Amino acid sequence: MPQNLSANKQNAVNFYRTAYLGDPAAAVEMYVGDEYIQHNPLVGNGKHAFVEYFTEMAVRYPDKRIEFVRAVAEDNLVALHTHQVWPGNEEYVTMDFFRFDENGKIVEHWDSIQEVPDETKNGNAMY
Repeated sequence: MPQNLSANKQNAVNFYRTAYLGDPAAAVEMYVGDEYIQHNPLVGNGKHAFVEYFTEMAVRYPDKRIEFVRAVAEDNLVALHTHQVWPGNEEYVTMDFFRFDENGKIVEHWDSIQEVPDETKNGNAMY
């Protein structure tokens, strides 16, 4: 079955936003498939571990913010490029990759995060 790339991009954004802003259980219920394979070394494998991690993050960092800079979809993958601002105005650029199953549900995740530097040698922004 061919993937609906537009729907997958929107679902990845909605999943991330819902979990990041404090309702990871709803994010999992609405957007995750039968399994959830996690590659972030700070988060356990599976749906329950994901919910636990993001529930704790919502309690510890309730004022964090996220901006979705771009979403790119190909085959069964969606990549999100985000700008995050954490308490103390710590800024991060993230890249998240989600694999979707044949039902349009997220079943696997990889990510990378980097603090936004004050300056760059090339003068280019992180976005």
